[in-house]
Amino acid sequence: LSPVAKLCVCDLLVAQCDVNCCCDPDCSAEDFSLFTTCSVPIVTGDSRLCSQKAALYSLDVEANPPERIFKLIDQVNPSVFCIHATNYKEALSFRSPEMPTSENFDQLLERFGSAAFSAEPDSWGENRDALNPSDANETYRYEYGVPIQTEDGFLRLPSPVISSWCSDANPAGFLVNQATKCTRSVSVEKCGSVQAVSMLFYTNSSILAVNITIQSIVLQSLNGTQTSLGDSDVLRLPTALGELCINIVLGVSYHITYTDTGEITAAAVSFVLGAMNKAALSIQQSFEISFTQMNTKPVPLSGNPGYVVGLPVRAGFLPHGYPFLVENFLAALVLNTNKYNQLTILQSTSNQDCLAAQGPRTPVLFGYNMVSGCKLRITAAMKCQPLSQTLLDLLKGQSFPEYVASFGNSQAQDVLDWVPITHLRISEQRICNTFQSSCQIPVSLEIEVKWTKYGSLVNPQARIVNVTATITTTTLEQLPSGRERTIPVTSSVVFTDVSAPAEPGYKAWPTINVKLPFDFFFPFV
Repeated sequence: LSPVAKLCVCDLLVAQCDVNCCCDPDCSAEDFSLFTTCSVPIVTGDSRLCSQKAALYSLDVEANPPERIFKLIDQVNPSVFCIHATNYKEALSFRSPEMPTSENFDQLLERFGSAAFSAEPDSWGENRDALNPSDANETYRYEYGVPIQTEDGFLRLPSPVISSWCSDANPAGFLVNQATKCTRSVSVEKCGSVQAVSMLFYTNSSILAVNITIQSIVLQSLNGTQTSLGDSDVLRLPTALGELCINIVLGVSYHITYTDTGEITAAAVSFVLGAMNKAALSIQQSFEISFTQMNTKPVPLSGNPGYVVGLPVRAGFLPHGYPFLVENFLAALVLNTNKYNQLTILQSTSNQDCLAAQGPRTPVLFGYNMVSGCKLRITAAMKCQPLSQTLLDLLKGQSFPEYVASFGNSQAQDVLDWVPITHLRISEQRICNTFQSSCQIPVSLEIEVKWTKYGSLVNPQARIVNVTATITTTTLEQLPSGRERTIPVTSSVVFTDVSAPAEPGYKAWPTINVKLPFDFFFPFV
C-alpha cells in the first residue's frame, strides 16, 4: 500500500471504530454499512507537492448493505509554484530537542516549566511587523476545516489536551464551531505578565486583511454576578490590587462573518472579564467560535449529536440542481406569517375560527406531542376549490419541507443524514354541504415522528428515522338551502420511540469477578 493509504486523521479511538471514519483500519465491513457519510473523503500528503498519491473514500449507498469504496489515484497540483521533490532532509523531521545545561537551564525552565506550553518555534512570531504592506489588502478563500490564518500564524482557540490545563496551540478551523473549557495556572502577583489572561492576547493580531473588533465586554464578580459594560472600546488589562487581580479573561467568544466564496469579511470577539483572589492558584477559561454567512441569519443546532427534548426539529429542502439541502427549522420561531418557509402546525386561537386563524402558528419541538385546531363554518356562499386550498395552506403552512434532519447537528452538506418526509392522504366519511357536486376538503394534518436511541447505552442519542405527514380529507355533499354546518379542523404531532428492546437474556453490562492491580491505571487517574 502507498503511505497515504495508511494515513487516517479521523482515527481517534484506539482499537475501536470511529463513526463515519472510512479510513479507520479498526472498522469492519459491518461497521461501514452503518455509516452515513465519510467524514474524511480524501487523504493526501503535502498539498504543496506537484504530484502525489491521494486516497479517496466514499460509500456505495446503492449496495445492500452499503459498502465502502476505496480508490488510490495520482493527484496533480495545478499550481505553478509547487514542490517537485522533497530533497531538503531537515524539513522532513523534527529538530532535535535542546538538551538542558547549566547555561540554558533557567531559560528552558521559563519556557517549558508551566503546566502547558506551545511547541511552536519562536521564529514564527519574529517577523510579525515585517510583513509586506501590499499583502494587507489581500483576501484568502478558505475551505471547510482549514486553520484560519492571522498575521503571526493561526487564530488560536485554547483547549485542554491531555489534562484539563489550557494549551494555546489549538488552531481554529474555518466553519468548525467549537466550544472549549480549560484550566490555567495564574497567580495574583504575576497575573499582569500572563499573556493568555489579557484581552491583548486575543485582539492584537488580525485575520489577514480583517481586524478583530471587540463586540462586548461583561464583568463578572467573585460571586458570579455579571454586568455588561456600555463602552467596549477600552482595553481593560489585568491589574493586581492587593490580594486581588482584576480584568483577567475568563471567557472569549469569536464570531466570524464570511461570504459564500469562503472569504472572511468580519471578525468580532466578546469577553467575560473577572477577578481572582490570592488564595486561588488557577482559573477556568471558556472559549467559543461561531460562523455566520453574510446576508443570512445563524441557525442554531438542536442537539450534539442527538436531539434534545424541547428544541426545534430541523428540516430543509433540496432545491433542483443542488447537491446539498437548504436548511430551515420546523418552526424555530413563532411568527405571524410563515415567512421563512418553516414547518409549523396550526395554533389554536380564542375565537376558534379557521378562516381567521391563518396567522399565528405553533413551533414543532422534539419530544412534544401536540394537538391544535379550529372550527370551520360552512355557508352557501363558499366555493369548493378555494375553500379546499385555504384549508390546506392553513394546515401545512405556506411551505412544507421535504426532509428532516436525523440528528440535532446534521449538516446541510451531508444529504444522507436527512430523512425524507413521507406524505399520505386518506378520506373520511361524507357530510352535507351546499355544493352542487361532491367536494373533498382537508380537515386534519397528523405528523408522526419516529425516533430511536442511537449509540452507547451509557449516553444514548435521539435520532429521527422516519417522518410521516398524513392529510385526512372529508367529502362534502349537498346541504339544504339556508342551512349551515360546523366541522372541526385539527393538527397534531406525535413522537414515537421505536428503539429496539434488548434481546432476551442479553446482559448489557457483563460482570467480571476479578480485582485490578492498584497501579492498573497508572499514570492516569
